[in-house]
Amino acid sequence: MVAQIPLSAELRKLIEARLEQTIIGIADTLTKITEKQELDPQALQKELESLEETFNLLFQKWNLAILYTLFMRGAMGFGELKKVLSVNSRTLSDKLKMLNKYGYVQRRVHSGPPLRVEYALTAKGKNTVLLALPLLYYSSSTEDAPTNGPSTLNFAS
Repeated sequence: MVAQIPLSAELRKLIEARLEQTIIGIADTLTKITEKQELDPQALQKELESLEETFNLLFQKWNLAILYTLFMRGAMGFGELKKVLSVNSRTLSDKLKMLNKYGYVQRRVHSGPPLRVEYALTAKGKNTVLLALPLLYYSSSTEDAPTNGPSTLNFAS
């Protein structure tokens, strides 16, 4: 399933300008760090490996869609999430457990009757969405993309 986020031309230009500023800032910071300290290739490799688990988790099917949905709609019950995402119960349950385990989603149980379980983003989950959306936008935009009409941000979910 591919979710599309329509972006107006004005919003697209704003995102592109901010992304450019962010990329320049990151490049500048990394340049200053490498000038002040020698990078040990083995230490860099360990650092990259530690990030790999997080990237693998986030980019598994459904995980970003779950996070984005909770970001846009706020706390939601299991049934509501299942309906909005059109995902089967087992898959949704497994993904929510994993996102909860890694601190992206908070699971709250409200005593009943009926017993109600609600899911909401943690601060880590919210910040991850805010960082992931521009990254996904940037990686999905190409020079081949049509320039007329609203652009879309695609992400596999």
